[in-house]
Amino acid sequence: MKKEKFFYVIVFLIIFIIITFIFNINIFIYLKNIIWALSSVMIIASGLFFSFKTKFKQLHFKKMFSCFKNQNDKNGINTISSLTMSLAGRIGVGSLAGVALAIYLGGVGSIFWMWVVSLIASSTTYVEGVLGIIYKTKNKQNINSGGPFNYIKIGLNYPLLASLYAIILIISYIGGFLTIQTNTIVKVTSTISFLNPFITISIIGIVMGLVIFGGAKKIAKFNLRIVSLMGALFLSLGLFIIIKNISLIPNIFISIIKGAFNFKSLSGGFLYTLVIGFQRGIFASEAGLGTSSISSAMTNDSEEKQGLTQALGIHITTLLVCTITAIIIILTDYNNLIIKDINGIEITQYAFNYHLGNIGNYLLIIIAILFSYSTIISGYYYGESGLKFLFPKLKNKHLNIFKILCIIITMLGGIISPTSLWLFTDISVAILIIINIYASIKLNREIT
Repeated sequence: MKKEKFFYVIVFLIIFIIITFIFNINIFIYLKNIIWALSSVMIIASGLFFSFKTKFKQLHFKKMFSCFKNQNDKNGINTISSLTMSLAGRIGVGSLAGVALAIYLGGVGSIFWMWVVSLIASSTTYVEGVLGIIYKTKNKQNINSGGPFNYIKIGLNYPLLASLYAIILIISYIGGFLTIQTNTIVKVTSTISFLNPFITISIIGIVMGLVIFGGAKKIAKFNLRIVSLMGALFLSLGLFIIIKNISLIPNIFISIIKGAFNFKSLSGGFLYTLVIGFQRGIFASEAGLGTSSISSAMTNDSEEKQGLTQALGIHITTLLVCTITAIIIILTDYNNLIIKDINGIEITQYAFNYHLGNIGNYLLIIIAILFSYSTIISGYYYGESGLKFLFPKLKNKHLNIFKILCIIITMLGGIISPTSLWLFTDISVAILIIINIYASIKLNREIT
């Protein structure tokens, strides 16, 4: 076994973060910014590297849409299910609350940097899809499985680093992504008088249990249905609002581009806008995290086909869904809002009410629940995949205990401060990115 120096670097970083958090929360926040600066540089550098290496395959849109011909789901799931599985994970609260948070904190220019990170980092996502196919294995149910932990262990022969990735994946998705989704659902439903948080989180737990106890294929089928429904509803409302305000749209795009290059205050303006745009863009699209390879590994597709499919998922999430959310918000006077302990969904909720009246509030509640819930189901599956990697001979009774714990943790997200949840998730996501991109670069010879 090779000496895994990078493993010890990451372990030291995690220990340092924990100690910093215990003794000084303010330093912890600064540390988060430093880690994100590092991970952002790695995403852009690897994105550019793989863009040139693959001859910008992440922009071959014609090939992407041809991937859905000749579906094969024997001992796996088909291409469209793989796409909807990854989309369900991507198009969650990040596409609604995350975009709003980016605009509120970093200004409208942050949206431009979300686009940039999407176009560049989608090449890294292409690579993840390819590696997911190359290093997939079969579990004890004879179903395809895999992910970054597979290509780190098998491809790099770094079992310790692979296990560390799996552990952080479980913690970040079950303790971070899932809880933020619940927190968002509770926030948007708080306007309905007869729905108190306890009722809301109880319903979330019950429905989550009905799906995740059905297995991987049931999760894939569930996500195919819910993604189709939420996509159609959101796009219809978004296009209606855009067409209604079509004369203002050109100025919005101009303000986004101008805001992205505000050099008047280099540290407080341009750099902050850029970092916020990168953070929220990565959170919304999951670019660079490696999770798309988990969805890819479930299929019997070719390497290129899954690479293109996963890259398409990034574009749909950021260039389409997130952009529509941003336009809906920018068309309002959102900058007059004063919000404490912000989640982000409050701004999107205000925007829907601004454009559509009181009915807009209820429509957003439906959309937010669909968006958040699809991410909860996909996020759970990613966590389960990490657990099965750590314990290949995991018994069903132990897996069921894990499922129950996930449901409880997800429900608790409805009563935890969103500020704390975002902070925790940002840190854990940055560490996943650093590990995954390190592994992807080390395995670059596998990519053609």
